[in-house]
Amino acid sequence: MESTQELNFLAALLPLAGVVFIIASGVILLNQHFRKNLMQQKLQQEETKNRHNQEMLRSSIETQEAERKRIAGDLHDELGAVLSIARMHLIQLEEQSSMDAGNLVPALQNIRALTESALASMRRISHELMPPQLEAFGIIKTLEALAGRINNTNGVHVDVTAGDLPTLSWSVQLGLYRICLELITNTIKHAKATQIDIGIDVGPQGLIVGYHDNGTGLNTGLIAGLGTNNLQARVSALSGKIVPGATDDVGFNIKLNIPLSP
Repeated sequence: MESTQELNFLAALLPLAGVVFIIASGVILLNQHFRKNLMQQKLQQEETKNRHNQEMLRSSIETQEAERKRIAGDLHDELGAVLSIARMHLIQLEEQSSMDAGNLVPALQNIRALTESALASMRRISHELMPPQLEAFGIIKTLEALAGRINNTNGVHVDVTAGDLPTLSWSVQLGLYRICLELITNTIKHAKATQIDIGIDVGPQGLIVGYHDNGTGLNTGLIAGLGTNNLQARVSALSGKIVPGATDDVGFNIKLNIPLSP
């Protein structure tokens, strides 16, 4: 009799246990689904945040470049014109006063020398703010021209090599010019190098920019200091990546991967 009751009890308990099992399984599955959705939402939010930060960075750099272009134009068109007119008048005064005795002619010659120095500085600053040859001739010719000026003045020899490049957007060309200028400036200021090699080519994922100098290098790679914050910001604005060179290389070695259309 007791055995029959136990069997009846178990028979009644089994459906209940099955229901409990199904409910428990459903709760577990719902919990896993909820966690998966929560993780996906967090990833989406992080991706959206990163895109937003990148767009803000790109917008900030574009605003800076537009302001550079405006200042360069003002320097060239307004200040350059005024200095040129002043220089012309000084030359006329020199010629008119050449027969006079005293210190007038040397003084005028000194003023003209100062004016010509101001003109040269104005042209240099204007070209650094917005190199006119970049828009006219492209990034490679501009870097070659920059290398030529450095090779004539700084005791550092710069070689620029390039593969068969496609037509690059203005933002990529300008960003690449600023990046190379930043690297060259760091080398000249800090590395005590005598040779700089810059190579630009196209790979499966976009532009490959290689930079190497034979200077003292950086012990910690491209981590902090020496203007690298600006460098990383400009590379990020182009949706690019920085690949530091091997630590056992002589000098400083770095590679940049930059999409053709950031």
